[in-house]
Amino acid sequence: MDDQGMQAGRDGAGARDGWERKLIEELALSSIREKRAARRWSIFFRLVGLAMFVLVVLLWTGVWDPIEKVAGGRHTALVDVEGVIQSKGESSAEAIAAGLQAAFSDANTAGVVLRINSPGGSPVQAGIVFDEIRRLRAQYPDIPVYAVVEEICASGGYYVAAAADRIYVDKASLVGSIGVLIDSFGFVGTMEKLGVERRLITAGSSKGFLDSFSPLAERDREHVQSMLDEIHAQFVAAVRTGRGDRLKEDGTTFSGLVWTGARSVEMGLADGIGSIDSVARDVIKAERIVDFSRKQNLAERLATRVGAGGAQAVLGRIGLGAGAAQPR
Repeated sequence: MDDQGMQAGRDGAGARDGWERKLIEELALSSIREKRAARRWSIFFRLVGLAMFVLVVLLWTGVWDPIEKVAGGRHTALVDVEGVIQSKGESSAEAIAAGLQAAFSDANTAGVVLRINSPGGSPVQAGIVFDEIRRLRAQYPDIPVYAVVEEICASGGYYVAAAADRIYVDKASLVGSIGVLIDSFGFVGTMEKLGVERRLITAGSSKGFLDSFSPLAERDREHVQSMLDEIHAQFVAAVRTGRGDRLKEDGTTFSGLVWTGARSVEMGLADGIGSIDSVARDVIKAERIVDFSRKQNLAERLATRVGAGGAQAVLGRIGLGAGAAQPR
């Protein structure tokens, strides 16, 4: 092969080597770029995950509340009493009192409205809220407090409402149930038919007086009745204190019956027909409504759900499970 042919071969091989080298370099650079992009996305997702974790922790512990409670300007303060009034839950005395305290202490509060949708609950919790409303009302004499009933305001719900300056209802609301009860079941006869023997050992002759599988002695029945009468008297006294001479008492007022909102106005259990908006607009004269209700954070909700069964089991052990006294 002549020199010219050899040179052409070398040029061809060089071109081929250059093309292969360039391809390898491009592949290497592409791989590096992909790794860099993957690393960036990995960092991004880690940061997102961290942010979500921090958010969950803040919500869990209640350190951060995503709902803005107070904005500038005169307003009507709203506090919800929703569901059963009990020591654990959003309608515990602690939660309601915290909302009320925040509402009354806010400089822009023109009036406080309790929005009530409750069938009742613990007389202790309702009594604590009743006393706290009256205490705050005395501390802030220029800030009125009104109860607005939507669906139902019965038993402990009405106990709370009675502390308000006025009570407004819908004409079809259910209002009243001023009474107290303890309910349980007796299985003594059933056990005898099944041939089952109840072995209850107590220290104290009446320690098991609410045991569903043992006969209820007359002395224990009388004791329970005296407790109910005492709690009922406390309930009645609170209603009379709150309603004053507006209350038109008759033989059914404190019987435990429930009436419509329209009838409750006639009986003096309520003052008029109204809603949250109408009371804010026409009575308090501050249309803007700011919600001060204390909401449970995630941890509290889980604790309430997990703890409820355990609490019922303990109460059942001492004979107070389903038979705990409740105003009705």
